[in-house]
Amino acid sequence: MGPLNGIRVIELAGLGPCPMAGMMLADMGAEVIRVERSSTLAATLKGDISLRGKQSIALNLKSADGIEALLRLTDTADAFIEGFRPGTTERLGIGPEVCCKRNPKLVYGRMTGWGQNGPLAHAAGHDINYIALSGALHAIGPAGEKPCVPLNLIGDMGGGGMLLAFGVVSALFEALKSGQGQVVDAAMVDGAAQLMWMQYGWLASGLWNGKQRGVNMLDGAAHFYDTYETADGKYVSIGAIEPQFYAQLLELTEVDAKRFKAQMDPAQWPQLKAELAQAFKAKTRDEWCELMEGSDVCFAPVLDLHEAPQHPHNQARGTFYNDNGVVQHAPTPRFSRTAPAQPENTYSAGDNGPALLAAAGYGEQEIEQLRASGALLVKADA
Repeated sequence: MGPLNGIRVIELAGLGPCPMAGMMLADMGAEVIRVERSSTLAATLKGDISLRGKQSIALNLKSADGIEALLRLTDTADAFIEGFRPGTTERLGIGPEVCCKRNPKLVYGRMTGWGQNGPLAHAAGHDINYIALSGALHAIGPAGEKPCVPLNLIGDMGGGGMLLAFGVVSALFEALKSGQGQVVDAAMVDGAAQLMWMQYGWLASGLWNGKQRGVNMLDGAAHFYDTYETADGKYVSIGAIEPQFYAQLLELTEVDAKRFKAQMDPAQWPQLKAELAQAFKAKTRDEWCELMEGSDVCFAPVLDLHEAPQHPHNQARGTFYNDNGVVQHAPTPRFSRTAPAQPENTYSAGDNGPALLAAAGYGEQEIEQLRASGALLVKADA
């Protein structure tokens, strides 16, 4: 059933972080109704994992009847999430003032890159820009080289979708006590800054060089916290920070422990890293797995996207599953009593429209009129 069973969420179709937040809420048992527009109706892909577990209705939000249909659905919702630039939903007539006046308990979640206010609020941007402004991008990459792009994990996903989902659930919890909804302003630049909390703390303590990258303990400079190439051209990861873990690393790699004694001396890191690199090149990745996996070295092989779902640990936990050829992560985190069901990938854009409108009080003739006028969209009409 999931811990959010009984919660209804309206999600305006978009890209990246907002759909991710909707997926997280649906994974936890919420009823998530995704509202497609004409521009997204025919663009849904089999491999879009964010669609799983959701229902779909397609509405023309430039039509007064389409707007009214959306508002009718929102009247019975607990939360509404959207990922447009500030002011967009207001111009459509579905902004928080309108929706929350009709439904005072509604939590209205807003996902943007720059936030609802500030000098850049209305500017275009993407993950790379938001993490650049937060300081995160500057900190990632080898010494003396340009910053590395960490996919779109920090801004879009960790600092975006997860932040919005957390904000919505927090506001829903508060609404249970107050009986009042509120607006959640989730910004990726804020979320990326939040994810950098440890580095900013170390900066304040003098433990992090904020001017240079690739010279700190967790940014690839340290020999005991990095990846190493193996004899077969693959890679392994090492994170032997604590002294007892570091001692086991030295033992299993058979390097000269005396030469590696000054673990925390940054001046020695380059030379020690070169020696470790030579040691790791002496065996294949599988040979290192046989030797180190499950030990206290803090070791894991670097797996590609095909290999990761096949790893015995991931299989034992059910971390991934395959649904009609789409390999994807299972709902997380785990719950002891209200475990969510495995999501179904049965999404078809717009297919639930008539049933959802009927549940909202529309009669059969009214629904047909909405379709005839173009307010209710179906793929056959697109």
